[in-house]
Amino acid sequence: MSDLDLAKRCADEMWAGDEASRLLGMEVDITGIGAATARMRVRDDMVNGFDVCHGGLVFALADTAFAFACNAYNRMTVAASANVEFLRPAVLGDTLEAVASEEYRGRRNAYYAVRVENQHGQVVALFRGRSVSRDEAVVAE
Repeated sequence: MSDLDLAKRCADEMWAGDEASRLLGMEVDITGIGAATARMRVRDDMVNGFDVCHGGLVFALADTAFAFACNAYNRMTVAASANVEFLRPAVLGDTLEAVASEEYRGRRNAYYAVRVENQHGQVVALFRGRSVSRDEAVVAE
């Protein structure tokens, strides 16, 4: 089995238990080893009192892409820290895409950057996360 096939198996295992991302209407693709893309359409139940997508939901989209990217190596990995910079609002009807890429991976810690864009290619948010490996398998090999 190739490294990419293993990463996709890990993603399938994670997706099966990820009720939150499914309820938000997200879709996830594994685009490489340590890389993932998550997509979500902004629905009317996702906007705040200013008709802007709630920042926590933009964060959740980025966090989902981050989680799938950092679990590609078949080591159960969790977030240790994350931050986000909101650059422009996402609004009702927007389709957001969060692209996660690995910046550094050590034995137990790794850093990932996630860029969230709308359907016009405009950057909505920049997210950076640090993960920690629990050194347990995600799927049996």
